[in-house]
Amino acid sequence: MQQGKWVLAVLWGAMCLNLPLQAETPKPAKTADADKALAAYFADQTKKIESKCLTNISKIEDWTSQQGEARQQLLEMLGLDPLPEKTDLHVVVTKTLDHPDFTVENLHFQSRPGLYVTGNLYVPKGLQKPAPAILYVCGHAKVVENGVSLGGKTHYQHHGGWFARHGYVCLTIDTLQLGEINGTHHGTHHENRWWWLSRGYTPAGVEAWNCIRALDYLQSRPEVDATRLGVTGRSGGGAYSWWISAIDERIQTAVPVAGITDLRNHVVDGVVEGHCDCMFMVNTYRWDYPQVAALNYPRALLLSNTDRDRIFPLDGVYRTYSKVRHLYDLGGVPDNIALNITAGGHLDTQELQMHAYRWFDQHLAASPRLIEAAAKPLFPKPELKVFETIPADEVNTRIDETFVPVAGPFIPVQTPEAWSKQSEAWLSQLQEKSFRAWEENLPQAVTAGDVQTSNGCTVQNYSFTSQQHVDLPLVIVSRDGLAKAKTVVLIPLAHSAWQQLEKDFPALLFASDDTALSATAKAMKARLQEEPVALAYFAPRGVGPTQWNQETKKHIHNQRRFYLLGQSWDGMQAFDLRRAMQALRSLPETQQIPLAIEAEGNLGVLAAYASLFEPPVKRLTLKSLPGSHQPDGPALLNVLRICDIPHALAMAAARSPMTLTADSPEPWGYLLETAKNLKWDEGQLVLNSGK
Repeated sequence: MQQGKWVLAVLWGAMCLNLPLQAETPKPAKTADADKALAAYFADQTKKIESKCLTNISKIEDWTSQQGEARQQLLEMLGLDPLPEKTDLHVVVTKTLDHPDFTVENLHFQSRPGLYVTGNLYVPKGLQKPAPAILYVCGHAKVVENGVSLGGKTHYQHHGGWFARHGYVCLTIDTLQLGEINGTHHGTHHENRWWWLSRGYTPAGVEAWNCIRALDYLQSRPEVDATRLGVTGRSGGGAYSWWISAIDERIQTAVPVAGITDLRNHVVDGVVEGHCDCMFMVNTYRWDYPQVAALNYPRALLLSNTDRDRIFPLDGVYRTYSKVRHLYDLGGVPDNIALNITAGGHLDTQELQMHAYRWFDQHLAASPRLIEAAAKPLFPKPELKVFETIPADEVNTRIDETFVPVAGPFIPVQTPEAWSKQSEAWLSQLQEKSFRAWEENLPQAVTAGDVQTSNGCTVQNYSFTSQQHVDLPLVIVSRDGLAKAKTVVLIPLAHSAWQQLEKDFPALLFASDDTALSATAKAMKARLQEEPVALAYFAPRGVGPTQWNQETKKHIHNQRRFYLLGQSWDGMQAFDLRRAMQALRSLPETQQIPLAIEAEGNLGVLAAYASLFEPPVKRLTLKSLPGSHQPDGPALLNVLRICDIPHALAMAAARSPMTLTADSPEPWGYLLETAKNLKWDEGQLVLNSGK
């Protein structure tokens, strides 16, 4: 009966630890409730962002007064603030093709040294004066012959040919991925490059930069009227049309085709699962996508889509259009925006093409005409290929490692005054750029569960609310008969450690002798007997009872949903650590007892960051930490543009005494030098060897 009472004691509502009825027969973890709570969290966060997008705009000045700042924010979220240097394009034409109505120049240029862009320039014959020009940006078209990539431009050639036959100069450029030199768009999609978030990198920024430089090139051509530039493309090319038209006002007319929808579609409806990273900015400022579209105001904009596009659903496209249409109405230019919906799925249909061509005729060429000639391919695809051999100095395949500059070099400061200035700047930037999504001044909601005492140990169960829909377990273990602990030690656990805890607690309480205990349970019991401490074990979101579906694809895209909301899973676990600290400091049983933290691996890093935003603790005891956020450390938005793990640890150790156990002192040189320069007291920083 006593053992049954223990099981009931730890089943605290929906937040049960899933403890076994007997230590030797554990139950499998259930994820249905965790998945439901996670979905509710995502829906709630999406609604909060959606409710602030282009709202409270009653006159057009309400928008135009903030447009410049918004454009700068978007540049930053694309990794383009500061803008890279506009170096020589080094344009090379490798071949010229002839058609009765136009010529095609197969060319490449370098948008920055070694970042090659391959394209086809379609130039009408018989031009009497400079013509309007179209930048056509390709979608994800894989064109490979005999194992060699020809680039998406060869698939989309019918657009360039049509524009040239109708008096436009058209530059069709390949994408970073699926071009003649294959970079990647899939860092978080399936390549486990979560450090992209820490670096503030998205391939959308590369595509946007390549478009900026493509416009530079078009304006350099004598055949082009530099004041009449337009952009279009579909799917991925639709997205790049959004990026370039939003950030570069040289674009006078834009027709993004099947390239944008809103956060509700992506996050709540799951459309994110159908997209690679080039579709998304690093959402530092927590935008919904109509705000990207709104940066086109008052320039001509046609949103074009089909009615059964599964990755750009009609309802999200219409919501986006409706919000932006309101601005054009307020500004008195309603004819400069339109929505074109045709029948079909995610396809490059003729119906979509016809409306796009008519829109450019009306708003760029100022000469509307009947469309009498269909867009069709006019050349064998291999003829439009640019390179015979890939340049040895290309950086396309590794541009993610350098495109967004990281902070540094970091030189340890020499004086307390300099340290105060440096650490305050870092802390401010972390609040602004990495943890902007953290909610402040939330009410403290801690619920006490049952308490069980047996075998000389007392286990008290709690749950607390970190955010709405995020309820987390906290279990405090102490020695039976201990009048008052001298320290409460918060110990966040990864999932495997939490699973072990689920096995250890019943054995700790009900085993007839210590031989039945695991090594971790023996160590726990010995510590409780030797030290006057209370051990507070904690599972942040996604761990233990809140672990959601771990099927690889589902788990990845749940992490990407955090990313789209201007968060990261790791970053929100750090927030959970803050909330756990607040919970312990709010409980009558523990609020007067000094708090310490012990953590390992990535959770140790997150504990250090969390400690920066709460009152100092008695001691941080950290073990086996990664030395950098790239490639293996926790993913925190933009953090490498501010500092890295050693610098965060230095800030944490300056506030709270720290014991760091590491296999090697090599990653911690900055931390050690800071301690030396600032003459920290003995014990403020202790570095132990992990070997």
